[in-house]
Amino acid sequence: MMEFFAWGLHKYLLHGILWYIHEDHHRPRMHIMEKNDLVAFVFAIPSWLFIMFGVLHGNDYKLYIGIGIAIYGLFYVLFHDGLIHGRIKVFQNPKSVYLLGCKIGHLAHHQHDHRSDYNKDNDVVWGMLWVPKMYFRAAREILNKQKSASQDSSN
Repeated sequence: MMEFFAWGLHKYLLHGILWYIHEDHHRPRMHIMEKNDLVAFVFAIPSWLFIMFGVLHGNDYKLYIGIGIAIYGLFYVLFHDGLIHGRIKVFQNPKSVYLLGCKIGHLAHHQHDHRSDYNKDNDVVWGMLWVPKMYFRAAREILNKQKSASQDSSN
């Protein structure tokens, strides 16, 4: 559910009325933090509140919603900031079709970022944990080529 929600938030809000917050994410990094990082803090608040009120109400459904938001936030840090953008050093050279496919898909979202005529309306791929199948196929081809090259060099 969080991926679906995040997809809509990214496409319709961050690339829409909240562009002023998200825009620096599509520009060359000037600082350690971006205005876009505020989005993570905004999601931390409902996560904390859902967890707190869920516990106060006998570990009801609110607890699990809050945990779900927090887990998605963890994946966001590991996948988006780590795997895709290299802000933290995890998953630097993914050997998994899934991880590499997600990385290729998200990088397709950023393919026009450094152009002088950049237009946010030309961006594609809005998901983080799930991207169109074509990116997973591309990842499989890349990994197969790497495997073949490594086998050739060992012979």
